[in-house]
Amino acid sequence: MARSARVCAWAALGLALALAGCSSGPRSPAPAPAPAAAPSTAPASLPSKSEAPKPVDTAKTGLPPPGPVRSHDELRKQAALRLVAANPHMTYMGQVPAVLLAIPVLEVELRHDGHIKRINILRRPGQAPDTLQLAIDAVHRAAPFGNVSRMPEPWKFSETFLFNDNRHFKPRTLD
Repeated sequence: MARSARVCAWAALGLALALAGCSSGPRSPAPAPAPAAAPSTAPASLPSKSEAPKPVDTAKTGLPPPGPVRSHDELRKQAALRLVAANPHMTYMGQVPAVLLAIPVLEVELRHDGHIKRINILRRPGQAPDTLQLAIDAVHRAAPFGNVSRMPEPWKFSETFLFNDNRHFKPRTLD
């Protein structure tokens, strides 16, 4: 019972953050509500592509090794920077357009070494549902996210992906 309450609390927090990001002033109006199924009490969960962490060849990915993080703010900032660095072909860093194509929100749960344990979907886009998979793939390319063992649990961060019409995204953390 305590675990399900904790999952619901995290889901509510993620949804509140996503909604706060969607209504941040006149520059990005809220997307039209899409017909949706009945809301679930827990976020959808996708297993990571591999359960066992694989060593990262930084020469192959071109990413520097991630630094250790000691707070949730550090983790979220480092993760957003790694998302952009690992996905230069599908990111933008300029001003967010007034109308966005899609806004998926993911919660990434990590192992102590920064590898992905699980990805929870906190918000599915009503339009351009393919952007959800684009965001998940981008997270996998950016992993690992740094040793989190010195950080208090839970070892999670959420990210809102602001997709433009070209299906390029900007992490909301960097906006």
